[in-house]
Amino acid sequence: MIILEDVYYKYEPEGIEALRGVSLQVSEGEHLAIIGPNGCGKTTLIRHLNSLLLPASGKISVGGLDTKEFKHHAQIRSLVGMVFQNPDNQIVGMTVEEDVAFGPENLRLPTAEIKNRVAESLARVGISGIASRNIENLSGGEKRLVAIAGVLAMRPRYIALDEPTAFLDPAAAQRVLAIIDKLHSEGVGIIHITHNMAEAALTQRIVVMNEGRVYLDGTAREIFGKAEMLRQTGMQLPQITELMIKLKETGLPVRTDIVSMEDALEQIIHLTGKIKD
Repeated sequence: MIILEDVYYKYEPEGIEALRGVSLQVSEGEHLAIIGPNGCGKTTLIRHLNSLLLPASGKISVGGLDTKEFKHHAQIRSLVGMVFQNPDNQIVGMTVEEDVAFGPENLRLPTAEIKNRVAESLARVGISGIASRNIENLSGGEKRLVAIAGVLAMRPRYIALDEPTAFLDPAAAQRVLAIIDKLHSEGVGIIHITHNMAEAALTQRIVVMNEGRVYLDGTAREIFGKAEMLRQTGMQLPQITELMIKLKETGLPVRTDIVSMEDALEQIIHLTGKIKD
């Protein structure tokens, strides 16, 4: 489990307080989305989860290890893998397989083990066929998958992803989301920052950040059922949720805590039956 207790963090010398008393728990194997307006502290939060940033006050423990203890950093970073918004910020190899091998090589693992991990990680994200390709010749979506494979080669228990579908075309975004869902089904904990409310709706739990604090925490249905609170942060609801709210405002007896087209269709079929009656 990852546990944050009353965590504060300030960027110096600007004096920008990015986290203000954040308390949160993430269970192993959980699929969690973190959403919120720009500047709310989402990226700062997840960079604390593998000791890239350390709290100014408060405490964070990962698998019982205190992130402030330097002696634990290597183990914590093996437990929580980080995929940055821009994959170029973490890709270091000339070829795909060189990059995926970088982490295990730094662990000084035997050559045979490194090769096994590289092959396994590439297969898990479906890019075994581009192992020898030069990084410069990859698409944005392929680079995202290489970054995920590099993290998987460290065999983490959690992966924290910062806007993993940003700037991707719909097909590439769906491919990345399918891989994330597959990894979760295999038992990897997923912590997923996104501005896309439809993506957030696919997760088990949503945490809404606002002004450096946890503003809301619950299931997608619970969160989207608090439309006015979300609007106060400047965030947009999924279009299907907005549609059901507008139908409700006309006097139709529909639920507004809608998270998918299937939910909306069920409501409309139910409503149609009532009208016929």
